[in-house]
Amino acid sequence: MANRSIQQTVTVTFRYPVEFTTGLFHSSNLTFRDALDAAHDRAKFVVVVDDGVARAHTTLLADVEAYARAHASALDLAAPPLVLPGGEAVKHDPAFVTQVQDLVEARGIDRHSYVVAIGGGALLDMVGYAAATAHRGVRLVRVPTTVLSQNDSAVGVKNSVNAYGKKNWLGTFAPPAAVLCDLDFLTTLHDRDWRGGLTEAVKVAVLRDPAFLDFLEANAAALRGRDARAMEHAVVRCAELHLEHIATSGDAFELGSARPLDFGHWAAHKLEAMTDYELRHGEAVGIGIALDTTYAWLAGMLPEADWRRVLGVIAGFGLDLTHPLLTTRTGEVLAGLNEFREHLGGRLTITLPRGVGRPVEVHEMDLDLLARAADTLNRIHAEGEDAWRPTPEPAR
Repeated sequence: MANRSIQQTVTVTFRYPVEFTTGLFHSSNLTFRDALDAAHDRAKFVVVVDDGVARAHTTLLADVEAYARAHASALDLAAPPLVLPGGEAVKHDPAFVTQVQDLVEARGIDRHSYVVAIGGGALLDMVGYAAATAHRGVRLVRVPTTVLSQNDSAVGVKNSVNAYGKKNWLGTFAPPAAVLCDLDFLTTLHDRDWRGGLTEAVKVAVLRDPAFLDFLEANAAALRGRDARAMEHAVVRCAELHLEHIATSGDAFELGSARPLDFGHWAAHKLEAMTDYELRHGEAVGIGIALDTTYAWLAGMLPEADWRRVLGVIAGFGLDLTHPLLTTRTGEVLAGLNEFREHLGGRLTITLPRGVGRPVEVHEMDLDLLARAADTLNRIHAEGEDAWRPTPEPAR
């Protein structure tokens, strides 16, 4: 028999709302009800809540149950909210994934029902992974409660947990049914989380939107000082830019070798793991952006004025530009390059800036020059602004 081949193209379109509001679980706010409004009579759902959020918002669990009662004609809350730890620890232990899947099974949550996750990015990642692997995909509604999750991680299509000592080693690509951002949750954040989440805004601004970087630079003091209006604009614009990239890049599920939205992340992920996640993701991303931007300047790719601007914005938020591990365990940090390549596969592809709004992909990095970049950041940390003109002069 001759060989025979069938070639088939499957086109799938995903559409999901990302809503910004306040008072999400006030009975008069219909955002949550409308997001779960299913074709059948009542939308069945369960809720998983980050314990840090539950402690900071002491009426939240009761508010969720009261909201479901107020809208009982449209909503069916199948169980009291399940409270689980927040932070990176929830992504380390497979038992938490099992707890969410046990809840799905025990309460008869099917593929037309919903799992609602309320919390920071780590809890949303874990719950998303559990939901995507239950029944091969239960509908997920994300309610992100941090700057970083509202402006970046929650609006995307990735879900993950950590394994083998590596961040996000297990995961899925599964778009959410909806993302509902209540800006009131940001008011109780620790300063580290308020400021750290802004590094993702710096990332997309440097890559895609010079005017947004202008805004971040002009409003750095206001943002650092917890100005709610400035933060609302920063969060919404950052989320918009992330969504625009996911929708228009042609590679929403990362089938290629490039991850431009992970600019600065290869070092960030490695530093997080090396500090046993004491260094928070946003803080680590700020250091990773500073390292890659300094490398691009030293390599003669990036104008000095742009380099100084990017570092100035990060520092203006009150964030560190370096970490002791960059110079005390440089080789181990640089090994993160290969882990970054392995995670996606294919050829190493790193996004660097040639200027604000002018990203470029490179396929190799000079390790000696990276070490010089780390030393430069260490000197800036030690000497202050006067050290921002590195010597010797960069290669041209």
